[in-house]
Amino acid sequence: MDRVPVLEEPLKKLLGPATAKVMAEHLDLHTVGDLLHHYPRRYAERGELTALSDLPLDEHVTVVAQVATARILKFNNGRGQRLEVTITDGSGQLQLVFFGRGIHKPHKDLLPGTRAMFAGKVSAFNRKLQLAHPAYELLRGDSSEAVDSWAGALIPIYPATAKLESWKIAKAVDAVLPSAKEAVDPLPRSLRDGRGLVTLPEALLKIHRPHGKGDIAEAKDRLKWDEAFVLQVALARRRYAETQLPAVARRPQPGGLLDAFDAKLPFTLTEGQEKVSKEIFDDLATEHPMHRLLQGEVGSGKTMVALRAMLAVVDAGGQAAMLAPTEVLAQQHHRSVTEMMGELAEGGMLGGTEHATKVVLLTGSMGAAGRRQALLDLATGEAGIVIGTHALIEDKVQFHDLGLVVVDEQHRFGVEQRDALRSKGKQPPHLLVMTATPIPRTVAMTVFGDLETSVLDQLPAGRSPIATHVVPAADKPHFLARAWERVREEVENGHQAYVVCPRIGDDLDDKASAKKKSAEDEAEKRPPLAVVEVAEQLAAGPLAGLKVEILHGRMAPDDKDAVMRRFAAGEVDVLVATTVIEVGVNVPNATAMVIMDADRFGVSQLHQLRGRVGRGSAPGLCLLVTEMPEASPARGRLSAVASTLDGFELSRIDLEQRREGDVLGQAQSGVRSSLRVLAVIEDEEVIAEAREEAVTLVSKDPELAHYPELRTALDALVDKEREQYLEKG
Repeated sequence: MDRVPVLEEPLKKLLGPATAKVMAEHLDLHTVGDLLHHYPRRYAERGELTALSDLPLDEHVTVVAQVATARILKFNNGRGQRLEVTITDGSGQLQLVFFGRGIHKPHKDLLPGTRAMFAGKVSAFNRKLQLAHPAYELLRGDSSEAVDSWAGALIPIYPATAKLESWKIAKAVDAVLPSAKEAVDPLPRSLRDGRGLVTLPEALLKIHRPHGKGDIAEAKDRLKWDEAFVLQVALARRRYAETQLPAVARRPQPGGLLDAFDAKLPFTLTEGQEKVSKEIFDDLATEHPMHRLLQGEVGSGKTMVALRAMLAVVDAGGQAAMLAPTEVLAQQHHRSVTEMMGELAEGGMLGGTEHATKVVLLTGSMGAAGRRQALLDLATGEAGIVIGTHALIEDKVQFHDLGLVVVDEQHRFGVEQRDALRSKGKQPPHLLVMTATPIPRTVAMTVFGDLETSVLDQLPAGRSPIATHVVPAADKPHFLARAWERVREEVENGHQAYVVCPRIGDDLDDKASAKKKSAEDEAEKRPPLAVVEVAEQLAAGPLAGLKVEILHGRMAPDDKDAVMRRFAAGEVDVLVATTVIEVGVNVPNATAMVIMDADRFGVSQLHQLRGRVGRGSAPGLCLLVTEMPEASPARGRLSAVASTLDGFELSRIDLEQRREGDVLGQAQSGVRSSLRVLAVIEDEEVIAEAREEAVTLVSKDPELAHYPELRTALDALVDKEREQYLEKG
């Protein structure tokens, strides 16, 4: 029987069942290798104290600090007592509190002048940050035990939890660290030597027990390369495998549907649209499946590019399917596509022209008769284009000859859903993925690395600029009154407005949405503003006399569609909505948007929402209402949105301000979980170079026959979830 590699040994063998159980449950660490790859978050220096000034509320932290004062206070008429300890780092202070019987040991240990590590969850009391009942580990001078335990000058601080403090993790790492020398090195020696990188065993030793900052830098350089390179090899192999799959080449016929459509366009395509269309048509003409990501600013004309690609496929005898994330958006796409095509969308009907095809809509809430007809049109090939929600993926849906799948707002779809639709073709169909969320180049290379990327960065003629302003409702309430006056002025000038709220306003609302991570203001004590209440207040107050309606995700599909139709027709002055309008909703007459509690939305989401106005010839106005104080990070975020209309710049800000996992999203959680040292924004150069190296290596040896260590690392890194992501693309 083969011996289990040391790094795959279960932790309970080295640490005992109790510690291993806590590690598995709270940190998802199961093997020696898992623990060795659980790197310190940062390092505290013996001669330096940790900054206490910017601790995050509600998060579990570890700090190294010195006790300034400690006193016992009585309360409840002397029946209760608590120990209050103030710790300092020289620039800031933090209070620790211990209650009841738990005060005796800390009272004895935590004398003024004592230095220790403290771990606990940051909470607020009387508007001051504190740790209640923190765990602590004393740092006793330079005793040999302390020096051995904390590796000389630098103390590693590990990502920890309430059940597992950083110093307990450090002791567990000590127990498994000798196994690091058995680590299989995935980087080919030539690559390692060429870039002056240390070996993997050396990097693991240096990241966990550095003897100086140089050790940490060397270890991180090496470990970043591991993460970038192994991921890029996985993606390069995926792209290589795609080139080996057969697909039907789809070339539009001269004088066919596409030419007829282009001839009736009332405008010329932008240079960007022409360039991206050529890239797509070149891909469609090959005999392996296109795999392309089309990213473009809000309103850059992605739908037009996608529609022309679909028409080219219909011309070539195939069918095209467009998958939208919501019914509102599917209906909107269906409406705009049939309007753009006119009589060309009336195939088989009176009034349809010679080249016309049928464009059908398929959503979960359609009536039985309409659904039956749509399914029949798809199966017979009568319908060249279908637009729908995930209802398109169901087993009952059969295509005559599916040639192209267009996925709108890809980040909202799981890989399995995308794959299920692709499996409906006789041969793998071509795939075009669209997103209006600008993606920095590095994220595109990391998360969408199996897709070729096209970027639309020009706005079509006729689009108007959007002015964005922050409205500080708490500091200057008259600014909010002025905001409603501006909405009235827009309506009086014949235009319409959106008011966006974070929540719907019934008991079904997600309670989590009311949680705030900031102690910056009393504002976070109230729940987020809700569509239902705000609409009532506006209709009875500042917008009295205007036609105000609501739109949110829990309305019946027919009701949602009816509201959107009335708004599009100009029968509604002000639409109070949730983010259901975030993507794809196109009403050129809407010129103003007021976003309530704007600090509760992410940067990219605010940019998406703002893109709903200024879609016609009149300039757009977007007002970001917040009660957050001026110096708060939330206000900084809103000021960034107000300062630029460049979505790519904003996506960088977004990624820098938020944890990368939030941006990479659930569908890519496999990628996310593998990136521990690599930062997709800062390490752009490493990612780009790793991609180049990976492409070269895979083109010569796609099976990695000459790189068994790399193959092993790939198998270990590609967990089940990620395997699906990579295998299905």
